Amino acid sequence: MARRNDKAPLRGRAGRMQGGRGSGRASQGAVRLWGRHAVEAALKNPQRQHRKLWATREGIASLDGELPADFPVEYADVADLGRLVARDAPHQGLVLECAPLEELHLADVIAPDSDTEEANRPIVILDQVTDPHNVGAILRSAAAFGACAIVTQDRHAPPESGVVAKSASGALEIVPWVRVVNLARALEDLAEAGYWRLGLAGEADATLAEALPAGRVAFVLGAEGEGMRHNIAAHCDALCRLPISAAMESLNVSNAAAIALYAAAAR
Repeated sequence: MARRNDKAPLRGRAGRMQGGRGSGRASQGAVRLWGRHAVEAALKNPQRQHRKLWATREGIASLDGELPADFPVEYADVADLGRLVARDAPHQGLVLECAPLEELHLADVIAPDSDTEEANRPIVILDQVTDPHNVGAILRSAAAFGACAIVTQDRHAPPESGVVAKSASGALEIVPWVRVVNLARALEDLAEAGYWRLGLAGEADATLAEALPAGRVAFVLGAEGEGMRHNIAAHCDALCRLPISAAMESLNVSNAAAIALYAAAAR
């Protein structure tokens, strides 16, 4: 990535921008990302097809590395960038429009079964977790603790978006995100690949420390409030709970995922 010369000609003027002014939505078939970490990670990701970057000069200067000389950049002021993103979104002077990441299949992310550390990286399964902030935070924890991938059901999960990317702080570009039609079938495929399917449920008798296996593990987490659906819980090999204080009924799903992933990394 190369930093653009401040003397480069502007591609349009602040306040006269095209391509979604005031809507906060990307053009058809595109994703709009914002914030330094999310944009910088996307720019460094060779799997991304970039279309256009709107930025303040301070935003460009904050990037680690340089943009190619022919990269499509339109300089703008803070107020105009605010019209390109979700309401009150912290864009930090950078808004990138790009193509969505390519679709992945579960088989693409499962390494051959072995005793190596790489093959035993955990997978996170999310059952109808629809809040994009939570999914983004889980992606960030997955990247921090070396998870293999996250898996969601296609119809009951947020789309790839600027909110997810900002909450993930760059992890959207690092952690594979697999969307499946049938989550129960995906759990069956994971069992066949040697994964122990461990569901987190507050009503379980065993604690996470007691139930955590030594080998491959897929953590299954349900939506806040409802928890895992009955059919998904039935596809788990075991259920476990986090040993939290009785003063609190439960934890946010992204906090629970982070604790489970840390426990797996610390085995």
